[in-house]
Amino acid sequence: MHTLVILNPGHFHAGLVLREPHPVLSDQIYIYAEKGPDLDRFLAMGKSFNRREKDPTRWEMHVYTGSDYLNRCIEEKSGDTVVLAGKSHTRMADIDALNRSGFSVLGDKPWVISESGLPGLESAMAADRPLSLDIMTERYEITTLLQKMFIAQPDVFGDIRIDPDGTPSVIKKSVHHLYKTVNNAPLIRPPWFFDIRVQGEGIVDVTTHLVDMTHWMLFPGQKIHYEKDIALSDARRWTTSVPLDTFKKITQTDRFPAAVADHIEGDILNYFCNGGFLYRVRNVPVYIQVLWNLEIPEGGGDTHYSYMKGTRSDLLLRQGPESGFLVELLIIPKNDFESVEKAVRRCFEKWSGTYPGLSVTRENNKLLIHIPDRFRTTHEEHFCQVRNAFLQYMDTGSLPPEERTNLISKYTLLAEARKQALASPFEPLQLSAG
Repeated sequence: MHTLVILNPGHFHAGLVLREPHPVLSDQIYIYAEKGPDLDRFLAMGKSFNRREKDPTRWEMHVYTGSDYLNRCIEEKSGDTVVLAGKSHTRMADIDALNRSGFSVLGDKPWVISESGLPGLESAMAADRPLSLDIMTERYEITTLLQKMFIAQPDVFGDIRIDPDGTPSVIKKSVHHLYKTVNNAPLIRPPWFFDIRVQGEGIVDVTTHLVDMTHWMLFPGQKIHYEKDIALSDARRWTTSVPLDTFKKITQTDRFPAAVADHIEGDILNYFCNGGFLYRVRNVPVYIQVLWNLEIPEGGGDTHYSYMKGTRSDLLLRQGPESGFLVELLIIPKNDFESVEKAVRRCFEKWSGTYPGLSVTRENNKLLIHIPDRFRTTHEEHFCQVRNAFLQYMDTGSLPPEERTNLISKYTLLAEARKQALASPFEPLQLSAG
C-alpha cells in the first residue's frame, strides 16, 4: 500500500492526481502547505471528487499548515510518495531535499526553470536515490501513442528524414490559453503564475512535454546524453500582453502583484510565456514552439501540432476547428500511396488486440486515422494514468533504465535554451518549414 503526501499544492495538477482512487493507494492523504487560496482550491477540488455522484472517491485529508511545511513533511514522513505541483522556483530544491530523505517524488513540470537548478537535478537523478519522475501526461494521449507506434513501422514511416536544406525533421508546436475551463469550472490561476521568477518562462514550461515526446518517440528505450547527443542552435522568447481586466478575471485579484512591476507598461503585463528553439538530437533537427493566448476562442481549446518527417511517409498531428478541436493523426505518403495504405491496415490487424476498431480513410494525399472514442482520454484523466504507472514503478522498485539520464538531458536543454534566448531578440524564430 502506498500513501501520498501533497507538498504545498499551488497548481490544479496537484488535485488531478486525486481524480480517481487506486487499489494500492491509501485513502489517507497528507498535505503540508502554506495557508492561503492555493491550498483552499486544492482542498475544494479533492472534496469535489469525494462528493460527485458517479464513482466518488473517499479521500481523507490531513492538513498541516505553516511556513516550515517542508521540514515538517520530512520529519513526520506520513507517506512514501510526495506529489509536487505548485511554485516552480523551489521545486528542484524540494525534490532534492525530499529525495535525500527517502521519499519518492512525482513532480509536475517544470523541474528546472534556469541553469541554477541543474546541480540539484543531477543529485536527485543519482542511481542510488529513490524513484523520482516528472508528470509527462502527453505520453498517454492516444494520438501521441499511435504516432510513436507508426514511427517504429519501416513500411509506413521509413526512417527519420533529414532534408539537405537543414529544415526541421520534427516540428512540435503547442498553443495554450491563460483563461480556460478545467474539470468543468473556470480555472483560477494564482497571481504568482505570472511571475516568471516563480513559475518559470514559457520556454522552459510546456516545452518540457514537446522535448519529452520527441526523444521518447524517436529513440524509445534509449539514453539521450546532453553533451554527446544534443546541440542547441537558436532560441527565442517573447511576450503575450495581458491587460489588467483579463488578469483580474484569471486570478480573481484586483491588481498586478508588485513582483511583476518590471514587466508592466500602463495597464498591460508583458508576460514572457512564449518560446521557441531549434536544436539537433543525434543529428535530427527539431523545432519546438509554445504559445500562450489570453482566452480560448468559442468552441476551441488548447491545441497541439506535431509533424514528423519520414523517408516513406510524414506523420502529422493536427488539432483545429475542422475537427471540432479533436486531435487527428494523418499519414502523408511520399510515394507509393497504395503500398503505404496497405501497410497501415496491416498495422491495425497487428494492434487489434490492444486497439480494436482503428480504421483509415483517404483525405486527398493523406491517410486519416479514425480512432474509436473509447481510446480518447482527456488531459484531466492523464494525470491518474501517470500516477498509476509511477505506482507500478514503485512496486517493481525501478524506473525504465533511460529515464534518469533523459530527465537530465531534457531539462539541461530547456535551461540552455532559456539562457540563449535571454541574449537573443525578443521575437519568434522564422522557419521556412512547417
